[in-house]
Amino acid sequence: MAFLETDTLGQERFSLLLLEPGEIYFEDFSVYYYPVGLPEAEAIKKKQRGHLKICSKSIVFVPKEIHLPIIKFPMKYVTLIEEWSGGLFSRLDAKDKVLKIESEQMIEMKEKNIIAPFVFRKEKAEYIFSLNYATLEDTLPQMCQLQRASTLPKSDQSAMINAIVLSRQSRVKFNTSWLEDLYERIVLESRGDRITPLSTNPGRIMLTSSRLYFQPFNNIDRWPVLKIRLKDITRVIRRRFLLRQLGLEIYCNDKAQLAHLYLSFKTEEDRNDLYEKMLLIPDLELEDWGQEDMALKWQSGHISNYDYLLYLNSMADRSFNDLTQYPVMPWVISDYTSSTLDLNNTSTFRDLSKPIGALNSERLERILERYVDMPEPKFMYGSHYSTPGYVLFYLARRAPEYVLCLQNGKFDHPDRMFNDLQDTWNNCLVGAADFKELVPEFYDGEGDFLKHTKVVNFGFRQDGRPVDDVKLPPWADDPADFISKLRQALECDYVSQNLHNWIDLIFGYKQRGLEAEKASNLFYYLTYEGAIDIDSYKDFNERSSMETQIMEFGQTPKQLFMTPHPHRFSSMPIPRSAISQDCKNNNTVTTQPKVNDMPEEPPIELSKSIVKTMSLEDLQNMDIYLQYSLHRDYFYRAVTDARLSPDTPNIFSVSQDNLLKMYSLEDRRQLRSVNMSSMALSSCIVMPDNKTIVVGSWDNHVYFYSIEYGRVKETLSAHDDAVSSLAWKSNLLYTASWDSTIKIWEYIQDSSTNTFQTPVYMSQLDHDCGVTCFTLDDPVSFLVSGTIDGSLCIWDLSPSHNHYMSNQIPVHQDRINAILISPDRRRILSCGADKLLKVIDTATCTEIFTKDIHSEYLCMNWVGSIAIMGDSVGFIYVWDIEKAQQVHRWKAHEGAVMSLDIGQDRCILTGGADKSVKLWKPNI
Repeated sequence: MAFLETDTLGQERFSLLLLEPGEIYFEDFSVYYYPVGLPEAEAIKKKQRGHLKICSKSIVFVPKEIHLPIIKFPMKYVTLIEEWSGGLFSRLDAKDKVLKIESEQMIEMKEKNIIAPFVFRKEKAEYIFSLNYATLEDTLPQMCQLQRASTLPKSDQSAMINAIVLSRQSRVKFNTSWLEDLYERIVLESRGDRITPLSTNPGRIMLTSSRLYFQPFNNIDRWPVLKIRLKDITRVIRRRFLLRQLGLEIYCNDKAQLAHLYLSFKTEEDRNDLYEKMLLIPDLELEDWGQEDMALKWQSGHISNYDYLLYLNSMADRSFNDLTQYPVMPWVISDYTSSTLDLNNTSTFRDLSKPIGALNSERLERILERYVDMPEPKFMYGSHYSTPGYVLFYLARRAPEYVLCLQNGKFDHPDRMFNDLQDTWNNCLVGAADFKELVPEFYDGEGDFLKHTKVVNFGFRQDGRPVDDVKLPPWADDPADFISKLRQALECDYVSQNLHNWIDLIFGYKQRGLEAEKASNLFYYLTYEGAIDIDSYKDFNERSSMETQIMEFGQTPKQLFMTPHPHRFSSMPIPRSAISQDCKNNNTVTTQPKVNDMPEEPPIELSKSIVKTMSLEDLQNMDIYLQYSLHRDYFYRAVTDARLSPDTPNIFSVSQDNLLKMYSLEDRRQLRSVNMSSMALSSCIVMPDNKTIVVGSWDNHVYFYSIEYGRVKETLSAHDDAVSSLAWKSNLLYTASWDSTIKIWEYIQDSSTNTFQTPVYMSQLDHDCGVTCFTLDDPVSFLVSGTIDGSLCIWDLSPSHNHYMSNQIPVHQDRINAILISPDRRRILSCGADKLLKVIDTATCTEIFTKDIHSEYLCMNWVGSIAIMGDSVGFIYVWDIEKAQQVHRWKAHEGAVMSLDIGQDRCILTGGADKSVKLWKPNI
């Protein structure tokens, strides 16, 4: 994991971290510096060679000798910059090349190349420099212009500096001589900033047919132009920067000149223009990071809690290269005093359903009292859980230069630094303005940020002790052991079963609005995206001030979820009583039982014959065992449904040719062909008695065909429009129709004849539009239906609730073709005419997986825990839903695959739009 870049000792002594945050470095000149306070002859003898760097708010001299300090002259303290013609320099061969800087304060930095607090020399003095190559005409006017800007009122000063910056940058064009290939075609040229923690560096951006270039307006980088081959780019992510959609983060493989580039643009349109043009270039082949399946993989336990949280941070625009939006991680342990860490004791853990500010009830009570009387816009917490200051509070030992940059050249008071885990946790519980969470470094690596390398002197604490390593809890042997045990805690069962509550607070539906208020989770309004429109601030100074406030207050992550986040599965199936109870109207949530309180419910038994006889290896090696085409060869007369009888000797199929066909597997011939209706037949099922076939038709009727008597025994006028789907469960017949209803019919079995009597209407489930498909769970506790407009409806069928709709979710943008409920009842699968495959969590009704499958899936079925699906161009797909992976596919029909049925004897039955019925068996 690429944490915050801290290898500053290996870089040139000068860096943008020596400037104020946001300050612009323009250019530098080779000079000699003549130390002040020395006799003339000695000053010449001890002259220092180096570079004078011109910046928007300062002038910096960097001597070549590293034992000498870097000298910085803040423009606001500079009183005069002019040509020098004193007597001393009559001896120098430096005509027209000597300048004087008169300043009331100078700052010394990095003497002997040691990272230490800056030394502020507050005395008026003159500083003399001779230029080695440039002339005063090259340097003096721009320095004087910047110095004049520093004397203006703050608002005018910012405007003038901005005008100077824009003027200089507009004169710089991209140097096309740096193009790597003469045959490259220029696609786009733009202007933007390279973003690194606490600094921005403006430059020219050029996109060509094979590379992306960034040419900074200065020489701060090792390369005058950064070059990235498009074929080396692995990811391109649009980011939010300072609460505006201006950022673009680019990740590269090991072959690239640099591993990472974060760019910011003036407008969202400029950013999107580059992004969209990049995606159109053939050389750019981005890796599939499977982002759409991360929630599903996490829920199934195929990725860790840590990796999933990093994924959520990335999706919420958190980046290791932006300290204002550094990835945030939760405190999970509350015990920092015991000698051993007991992960089986719930009191060891922090309550993840509450924000840090609500963990202490007494403090929360005081906060809420103040909140009630507060004028709008109200907030509960004046400080955030993640700010640049908090990030560097934890990482000061590893990133001291960033601390000096953020805190104007000073380290924090030694007693206020991160010295003790227990003290820090206690302060988060009781401090009036301390609500900080953790950073990813607490859960990965060797814990080097907890160790003091003794290279940097952070000072002495009040009791005389120097700042040293962070004091760890008794249960940790050393930093590496501490990180390892925290990671174990993060991945343990208790945290896994409760982490979704924290996700709701930080990334989810409790992040803002009424739900945030209920959860005591409201922060200062400027921390939220969309709270203000920065672009509406025309005054540069006001705009700059607002951006500074946003940076200092911290930024709430982008809201990713508007509904409760699904919880992670334990090894047990979800209790029947929990299904669809948490998702009523998607706005009420029942607290999930703690892992130790989960009800002891026996696991669901899947179809044993299927589980025992059909394996993934079987599905990857299917061959045609039998095929026939008996239905009429009319245009658009597809086989709409095909079923195996329970004992598997016969195949029944219906088609748009109005015919029911019965085919004998033993005799390999057609036994029956029955004209059931004057209109197309949509579906069929074989009754458990193996004597009756139930057929649905577009003529609104349901037909009951007796195999024994060879005739239609009964016709049910079931609906006011075409019957679309049928199901039989527990002596109940369910019929769905385009008339927007599902009707439930009760059948009573005659014990003397072992046949079912006339159906009796029980109830109906009313929808807003036509029903295309539906499915039932095994114990018939709930039903899920799909409609023509793409809505997925969940119905509670328990007797106590009298068949009511518990939720309606707009899942697809077009007709839903098929729905499945997973064997453990934890998930709902749906596919639609919008060519999307979706997985819904049954406990929260939240989409946890969406995949653009580029073809239209028309039918689905389960083979154990593996899902098989047929599409509109004749392929059958095999999906491991637990891993969110398509593991195999094969060509089954020349037209669409319209139906899939699973037999007990290691076989799959398919019906297609090519009028054929095929039986598949493994060839192993």
